Amino acid sequence: MARSSRLDDIPGLPARRAALRLLDAVLRRGEPLELALHGAAQGLAPADRALVHAIAAETLRHLPDLDALIDRATRQPLPGDAKARMVLRIALIQVLALGTAPHAAIATALPLVDGGPRKLVHGVFGTVTRAQPVLPDPPALPQEVVARWGEQWGEAMPEAAARAFGARPPVDVTLRDEGETALWAERLGGTSMAPGHVRLPEGTAIPDLPGFAEGAWWVQDIAASCPARLLGPGEGRVVLDLCAAPGGKTMQLAAAGWRVAAVDQSKKRLERLRENLERTGLSADIVQADLRQWQPGEQADAVLLDAPCSATGIYRRHPDVLHRIGPRQIAELAELQAALLDRAAEWVKPGGVIVYATCSLERAEGETQLAAFLGRRPDFAAVPAGTNELPEGVPPTPQGWVRTLPDTLEGRGGTDGFFVARLIRATTRV
Repeated sequence: MARSSRLDDIPGLPARRAALRLLDAVLRRGEPLELALHGAAQGLAPADRALVHAIAAETLRHLPDLDALIDRATRQPLPGDAKARMVLRIALIQVLALGTAPHAAIATALPLVDGGPRKLVHGVFGTVTRAQPVLPDPPALPQEVVARWGEQWGEAMPEAAARAFGARPPVDVTLRDEGETALWAERLGGTSMAPGHVRLPEGTAIPDLPGFAEGAWWVQDIAASCPARLLGPGEGRVVLDLCAAPGGKTMQLAAAGWRVAAVDQSKKRLERLRENLERTGLSADIVQADLRQWQPGEQADAVLLDAPCSATGIYRRHPDVLHRIGPRQIAELAELQAALLDRAAEWVKPGGVIVYATCSLERAEGETQLAAFLGRRPDFAAVPAGTNELPEGVPPTPQGWVRTLPDTLEGRGGTDGFFVARLIRATTRV
């Protein structure tokens, strides 16, 4: 106990210990980085908490490249889950990506293997850093991800995905009043690719911008705005926004004149939705419920199901998904999506519309999922998206779906990976 307390007095060590816990939660237990951060960094000051996140996120972004450096410096490969490998990753990423001096990085790394192979860690770290390596740009994607995406989309897709991975994602905002698009593009110093959208210059400090505190706009990737765009003006009609939090699509729908019932299982995420609605002055009925048990009181004119998914489409912002999501998780999520689609199909009126969306780059959660649903439900048919309904540079597929990939809008900063489909229910029984 005394030795552990003495070690924790080393400046910066508690943050590195928390980063080790955080990476273990992601890589060994499969927890999402953002959710695991709270537990791993509990009790740390905000600056240390930010450092923990930076170390873990950059380690995950460059994991294959870090492991290649480590493996070249060892006679025998370290096991993938060895503590020594994890500590070396943390130490090296600080030097190679975060600007930490080598002596400071190793000073806070060696105590993490207290009682373990300290000499090995010290020796490998020294061998690697003396060579003054530079991390590849763009970072390498995990080989299993390259193989999976290449099989689904062709060899060019993983190459585009790697390029996107190495670029800083832009910040998009959605406007409360799309009629003021030109005004806000000028005020924010950005560009617009669709009514109600502005893409901001890189490095913009969001809370300091005009219009944020007044709720004139909210941050939302341009691809994530497409599902609500396909529902058009609400004109007082009722829409169920399922899996709604933190509320980007809820606010879009409310701003477009829909009467929105926003349903989500997470109490914490619904608190963020309430805060967003309060800031923007928009309104929605908020329901905390598990969609697998919940039933609406009556059928709605429209349903937007932004289904739980692998989130592989947002890998640029959340590199942990590349390491904790594989075929098993994708299959399990596809099964859940099918169940939710089947339930949501009963909640829309005859003649009403369902928009199904996932922020995924997996066909099982998009194209394949929709084909299976339409096979089960002949009373639903696709309503192709029109070019005039979508942002510039985001064309509908030949089937009428919306599919954004890593090369979508590549010359203009790119976009998240999304699948969106619009379906109409027949007015008579099929």
